[in-house]
Amino acid sequence: MACYIEWTGGELVETVRIEAGADGKVCLFSGTQAMGQGLETVFSQLLSAQLEIPIEAIRLVQGDSARVKGLGSFGSRSLFIGGSVLLAGAQEFLKKGKQLAAAELEAAVVDMRYHEGRFEVVGTSIGIGLFELAAKQTEQSFSTETEKEVEGRSWPNGCHISEVEIDPETGSVSLVSHGSVDDTGNAINPMIVEGQLQGGIAQGAGQALLEHSEYDSAGQLLTGSFMDYAMPRADDLPSFKTNIYTDAPCKTNPLGAKGVGEIGVVGSIPAIANAILDALWEHGVRQFDMPAHPQKIWQLLQKQKTDAN
Repeated sequence: MACYIEWTGGELVETVRIEAGADGKVCLFSGTQAMGQGLETVFSQLLSAQLEIPIEAIRLVQGDSARVKGLGSFGSRSLFIGGSVLLAGAQEFLKKGKQLAAAELEAAVVDMRYHEGRFEVVGTSIGIGLFELAAKQTEQSFSTETEKEVEGRSWPNGCHISEVEIDPETGSVSLVSHGSVDDTGNAINPMIVEGQLQGGIAQGAGQALLEHSEYDSAGQLLTGSFMDYAMPRADDLPSFKTNIYTDAPCKTNPLGAKGVGEIGVVGSIPAIANAILDALWEHGVRQFDMPAHPQKIWQLLQKQKTDAN
């Protein structure tokens, strides 16, 4: 078993730009970077809800330093920092839209209302659509850029429990089962959160059991491809029993979310290592160094047999 608490966030400042065009699309330019954690889906969900438009009308632009400002993805910061700034950016975007719509409709800004992709004058049927408004601008679009700092970092925490079996004749270690309860705060997309947790546990299993870089005497890397480097594969892993706890939303950001990109790794590595040591303890082994390769575990068991004799 291993209980953990993790500091997440890194830099607390991020930048987003939101642009509506005459083509019926809203582009979100974000300084964070998608690398498999589902940002395209979650950011589109958030902006779709804020602007009350279909998710299909949203495009996410990342990774292009000529078009995007921001600090990037690290320290499990992308959603709870980048997403929080997105919320602030959406409000600034709608504020500018109301100003442009008021000028177009010859109305007061305070009388403008936005609802489901349309700016309307309160108490009348007079209005203009978001993309129609964009088409009337000089550049066939309008945009806002928002830089904001969230109040503080987040502290996800949880408990992981692992079960392993060790063959004393070969030293082979098998991960039999692994379960976890992780306090993730508010989960914007629970399926994606579960996926990140399971991916993190798989990475932790790889570090505890398999992964190791080998060099020859000349410094040449011998494990330079996945043909040589022992990444965990499906048959190395059981089905994980992951559970997320969402009843303690984070109080340092408006989403109530906590960083989850790394917590599967943080909890799984010590849990698996503790399980291995627990299995070896009755045989007199008090320490081992990861990864738990069969030859290494077998040698530890043989040494204890020799010392006992």
